Amino acid sequence: MDLHLEHVTLVYPDGESTLTAVDDVDLTVPAGTTTALLGPSGAGKSSLLAVAAGLTRPSRGTVTIGDDVVLTPDTSVAQATRVRLERIGMVFQSPQLLGSLTALEQLELHAHLRGRRPAAVRAWAMELLDAVGVADHAGKRPAQLSGGQRQRVAIARALVGRPEVLLVDEPTSALDHERGTQVVELITDLARETSAATLLVSHDASTLATVDATVRMLDARLEDPAALARA
Repeated sequence: MDLHLEHVTLVYPDGESTLTAVDDVDLTVPAGTTTALLGPSGAGKSSLLAVAAGLTRPSRGTVTIGDDVVLTPDTSVAQATRVRLERIGMVFQSPQLLGSLTALEQLELHAHLRGRRPAAVRAWAMELLDAVGVADHAGKRPAQLSGGQRQRVAIARALVGRPEVLLVDEPTSALDHERGTQVVELITDLARETSAATLLVSHDASTLATVDATVRMLDARLEDPAALARA
């Protein structure tokens, strides 16, 4: 299903005044495609991603998945948590893997939190680990994996619940150019295969050759909501 952000605005108190982190953003990410969100530090990229994920309530505007308005200024924490569990997958800048769990167990735990028995998703979890190129490391813990391998496990974990929306925050920041390009290509391929509407925040335009669309954020607004370039 498509992801729609409509008139999304996020305003924070700032002493006696306010700070607008996101200013009236409209953006649509079609199902199965990847849109890259670029912009300088402080432009509002991570704030926009936090609203799309339900981690922060918008001051104004809505987040819609398919035909369902799922996040609004009135959405409760419990409702937002349920939306994230059931409909959204997230990949953070740091993989945030649990040190005591193997790569396979990371995915099984994530599925368990979504109400699925680990045994019921094991085959799918292994398929995802294979898709990201780390199936032969399924029994290894994070300390036994390279940085790139940990990031790949995190991508597989985000997809194990078959989310309709995938949100990715700076997945290449700790990787060299070649590995960063490979990770972005992997994300775009998996978005197409799983039909997830994928929004990817990045600082490095040179790694984004395989994305479907690119938008740039500056001073809390999108420079061109219709997408500046298409791959």
